[in-house]
Formats: sequence, C-alpha cells, structure tokens
Amino acid sequence: MPNQEKLDIKAKYFEKLIDLCVNSPQALIVHVDNVGSYTMQKIRIALRGKAVVLMGKNSMMRKALTIGHERHPEVGMDKLKANWVGNIGFIFATNCNFDLIRDCLKNHRVDQGAKAGQVSNVELFLPGGPTGMDPSQTSFFQLLNIPTKIVKGQIELTSDFKILAKGEKVSASQQLLLNKLNIKPFNYGMEVVQVFQDASVFDAAVLDISDSILIQKFMGGIANMAAFGREVGIPTEAGLPHMFGNAFKNVAALISEIDFTFPEMEEIRKFLENPEAYAAANPGGGGGGAPAAGGGGGAAKKEEKKAAVEEEEEEEMEFDLFG
Repeated sequence: MPNQEKLDIKAKYFEKLIDLCVNSPQALIVHVDNVGSYTMQKIRIALRGKAVVLMGKNSMMRKALTIGHERHPEVGMDKLKANWVGNIGFIFATNCNFDLIRDCLKNHRVDQGAKAGQVSNVELFLPGGPTGMDPSQTSFFQLLNIPTKIVKGQIELTSDFKILAKGEKVSASQQLLLNKLNIKPFNYGMEVVQVFQDASVFDAAVLDISDSILIQKFMGGIANMAAFGREVGIPTEAGLPHMFGNAFKNVAALISEIDFTFPEMEEIRKFLENPEAYAAANPGGGGGGAPAAGGGGGAAKKEEKKAAVEEEEEEEMEFDLFG
C-alpha cells in the first residue's frame, strides 16, 4: 500500500492535470516513443513560460481524467480518456499558439542509429560505390547478401541495395553494418498526434490546413448553395447576386430597342450604338456588364432582322404562286 507521501504526490498531479484541462483547454497530444530525457528537458526549457509539458503514467492520467470529468463534465475530459492509447503526453498552450509549439518540436529532433528488434519507420538504400571499409570487413556485407567488389583497396557496392524496409524489424546484421558505416537512419522527436481544443479531440492533420484552403472550401460551399437555390427556385442570400444579375440582363434586353433608359443602362447603350469604339475605349473590359447585355441585345437584333427577311421571302413566294 502506498504511503501518504506518494498519495499526496498523486493528488497534486491529478489537480494539476485537471486545472490545466479546465483553465488552459488548448493542448497538443504528443507521442513520445524513442524520445530521450535530454531531448525532453531541452523542449521543456524552450517552452518555459509559453507552454506546459505534462507527462505521466497512463494509469495516473486516466484516473485524473476520470476525476476531472466527474467535476467538470463540460470540459470534454471523457473524450481525452477515450483517445488515450500508447506512450503519449500533453503540451498545454498557456501563453502561445500551436504553431510555436510545433516549430519548437521540429527543432528538437535527434538522429538515432538502428537497433536490433526495432521497427523501421523509413526505407533506406545503401548507394552503390565505395564504402570506405577495408576488404577484411567483407563478411558484414556477405551476411546480408549485398553484392560487392574490391576496388583500390576498399569495398565497393556494385549497385544500390535496400537495407531497411518501412514496417519491418531491424536485424542484428543490419544494425552491425549500419553502425560500421556510421549511418543513423532514424530521426525521432515528439510527434503531434491529436489536438484537444474547446472540449473536442481531433486529428493533428487539421493544423496543416492553411487559410487559403479554408477560404477555397468556404467559397465552394457558397457557390454550391447558390446553385442549389437557383435550381429549386428558392431565393438564398448566396443566390441573390445571380438573380439580380440575370434580372438586369433581361431588363436591358427589353429596353434596348425603345426610347427609355436609366443610369445603369448608359454604358450598355454606348456599347450598342458603337461596339468597336466602345471596345477601343475600354481595352481592359471596364464595362464588364455591357458586352454581356449588349451581346444579348445584338443577338435579339439579328434574330429580328432574320425573321423580317423570312417574312418578306414568304410574302414574295405567295405573290408569285397566286399572282
């Protein structure tokens, strides 16, 4: 049974985690596998005064989150507990934003050599060419069936060779050869896996979405809403500009042939009276609405002239037949 001192330490830890979740409900959930204590210390120093790095045993964290959810059910600590799997911890943003924390984590990554039994998270190829090793060490390559030759007193690979595959365990022979070649294939650091914000837990990939992508998605949604409203005949705020634009084109087409005008029609009438002169005076397309409406009026004129010619031809044919 734990003594009173240990119980007090646990109680302080529980209170600290609950207080941070309630009063600083913005945190990154980080994966800390293969992160050494020295790297962890440097990250804590770099984030001092800006963020709080909190680690602990999974059983203690789950217990603290359970207690915290009973006290503050609105904070969302139950969602944190449901997603608590693996060797992970918190970084609470108390006086900074998430971007600053992520930049700090990127700056504190460490290259590490391969160890037997370790699962590789990269694919590694040994490049063909000289290795710098003397011929007495050929056996290290033979164990892995790597084709080599001796050139100018040193071992040389005849071609590129894939020595590590992603997701496969590192063998003792691979570890030995990579150490001999002084190759450190792995790069480790704190990995942000999830985000806790506003009583919600979501994937860290959301943080990589830029403002331009959000604006593009939003404008796409507005366009879809406007198109849907126009299709089913229901006016929407997004569809109003299109409705007014189409209505204006119809009005412009109707009054283009009569002696009636209003201020908005002035540019269109200039275009209808002399399209070539208007285009020369507005090379940048300043009258964007005029050519569109004018085009409609011009088309109407052509259709009317064509109809008039057809009627004349029909009348002449009737005269010739019955005259």
